[in-house]
Amino acid sequence: QVQLVESGGGLVQPGGSLRLSCAASGSFFSINAMGWYRQAPEKQRELVATITSGGSTNFADSVQGRFTISRDNAGNTVYLQMNSLKPDDTAVYHCYSRMIVGPPYRYNDYWGQGTQVTVSS
Repeated sequence: QVQLVESGGGLVQPGGSLRLSCAASGSFFSINAMGWYRQAPEKQRELVATITSGGSTNFADSVQGRFTISRDNAGNTVYLQMNSLKPDDTAVYHCYSRMIVGPPYRYNDYWGQGTQVTVSS
């Protein structure tokens, strides 16, 4: 069983910063990629950022230049550093991980329960 546990959400003023963490645990062979999605009320779920096992990153245009994503040395924890936060960043942020599980080895996707980020004065 694989579990993703997010932390670091909260209330922050516009222009402020937060760092989200997501720790993966359980039975898996390796992590192919991890990332973050967010969903705000009455909006579609949006891909925020991803990082692959090779270190390649991808960001939504809306957060480009403001957010960074990284992984620890073991690769089981992903971080989302959010700077220059805007009210439009308010959402529930969900951790995502594409794992290699098995044998037989195969990809499987997992989601965390989410952490609330609220940007407001």
